[in-house]
Amino acid sequence: MSTDHPLQLGGSYGSPYSLKMRAVLRYRQIPFTWVLRGSEHDHLPPVPVRLIPVIAFPDDDGEYTEAMIDSSPQIMRLETMFGDRSLVPTDPVVAFIDYLIEDYGDEWVTKAMFHYRWYYDDAIDKAAKLLPLDQNLQVSDADWEGMQRYITDRQIGRMALVGSTEANRPIIEDSYTRLLDLLTASLRERLFLLGDRPGRGDFGLFGQLRQLVGWDPESARIAIDRAPRVAGWVDRMDDLSWWPVTGNDGWVGRDEIPSTTVALLHEIGRTYAPFMIANADALQSGADEMVCEIDGQEYRQGPFAYQGKCLVWLREQYAALGSTDRAAVDALLAGTGCEPLLA
Repeated sequence: MSTDHPLQLGGSYGSPYSLKMRAVLRYRQIPFTWVLRGSEHDHLPPVPVRLIPVIAFPDDDGEYTEAMIDSSPQIMRLETMFGDRSLVPTDPVVAFIDYLIEDYGDEWVTKAMFHYRWYYDDAIDKAAKLLPLDQNLQVSDADWEGMQRYITDRQIGRMALVGSTEANRPIIEDSYTRLLDLLTASLRERLFLLGDRPGRGDFGLFGQLRQLVGWDPESARIAIDRAPRVAGWVDRMDDLSWWPVTGNDGWVGRDEIPSTTVALLHEIGRTYAPFMIANADALQSGADEMVCEIDGQEYRQGPFAYQGKCLVWLREQYAALGSTDRAAVDALLAGTGCEPLLA
């Protein structure tokens, strides 16, 4: 791709998925232009749903006529376009584990990100003041104040929908601190989860932690006190264009997955797995609420259709593996609590 017609990435600074994809493009050294979504310079093509991030692709004439949303499909589209510095491990078993970790970050750790932003008063105050300025620093004071009220009311009104309730608070907050501890243990040994180079899972976790560790006051305070190595990791992950990569080297083999990463799989089985299964069951039955047990506590929220699709996609990835590779995945996940995800 010519640097005269780089990709365009539309997003915002407060969006975990936008910064996830910005970090992916930086690491892969793919030419791109960062576009603040909704700003006066946002001329990206229309997309079916107004979500971020948006990646716009130039045609042969350099016109940006095609765009797509959703970070995981965006990552895989880039894999078909660019060969260097791939995010997909060469061993299909390791690649599946990487995919699972990414989805855990995208669909479970995001609950902590939303919770810490809209539960605590100092976080609400910061988000209300700064998020409306993402698009336009010259907005009038009257419009800025109106946008503060609108964003705050809208997001706080969505808290129960995404699981941030008083009853669920211990589950979400405990899962966040355990993740910090697990990553701290991993970072004592290596910079990435599956070798000497980052995968999709690293960036899936980074996107959420970039907000939790680097932006929202309460979750950042916890991270600085409890897991300073994770804070340092988040800074590095934001721009890994400097990280050396040679061909397809650097991934661990299926028999070499670090014990610290296996411990993370147990955490995924402890939280994400029961949530995803209960969500799918609620969608199938048409229930207005999904209920499951996480860590011996009852977890409730409204079902999400998108996360139902994520479970289908995960199972499709598993089904696409050869029988020997599926057996290897089964062996790795045995006893982690992740087994029902593949049923």
